[in-house]
Parts: sequence; C-alpha cells; structure tokens
Amino acid sequence: QVQLVESGGGLVQAGGSLRLSCVASGRTFSNYAMGWFRQAPGKEREFVAAISRNDGIRYYADSVKGRFTISRDNAKSTVYLQMNNLKPEDTAVYYCAARGGVTARRSNEYDYWGQGTQVTVSS
Repeated sequence: QVQLVESGGGLVQAGGSLRLSCVASGRTFSNYAMGWFRQAPGKEREFVAAISRNDGIRYYADSVKGRFTISRDNAKSTVYLQMNNLKPEDTAVYYCAARGGVTARRSNEYDYWGQGTQVTVSS
C-alpha cells in the first residue's frame, strides 16, 4: 500500500501561483510513477501532469502546458505541482496518484490516490 497526502491548496487570485505537494509513505517512492489529476464540480476527473519514476519523462495536459510544472524529490518521497498564472478554470480539487509502472495519463491506470486538496482561483 502507498499512502498519499496532498497539501498546498487554497484561494488565489487569477494570475497568481500555488505549489501543491504530495507526500508518499508505505512503499519505496522511487518505484512509482506519479500523476496529478483534478476534478471540478460537475465534471469528470481529468489528467493534469505526470512524471516518471526517475524524472526522465514528464507529461502535461494541453490546458496547463507552459503554466504548470511537475517535479519530484525521491529523497523526500514527495511530488510537487508548481502552478503559475492560474486561471478561474483551474479551480478544482487536485489529487495526486501513484502507479507501479511507466508514466500514464489515464486515471484508471493509477493504483493509489490521495484525498485531494482544493484549489480555488478567483477572477
């Protein structure tokens, strides 16, 4: 089992920045590819970004490319999502997820999920 705990969400004005963190425990963090997903009210959960086990590969959704950066620190068992130039449409609950394989973009390919952290962007 892998336990994931997100933090760093909050309320920010449009154009602002936030950095989300997700701390993992329970298994060897470097064995897992990590992803960030988000879910807005009334919408399906959508892919945001993903990073491979050794940080050699990073994927982004088109909607966040150039604004968000995913990174990881295997020594700290933590994955980050730096979010810049936030827009009201980025408002959602953000989830981190882990999978014991190669990097993936589909939520059903991930094995473990955190509880989520709310990000609200005001206009």
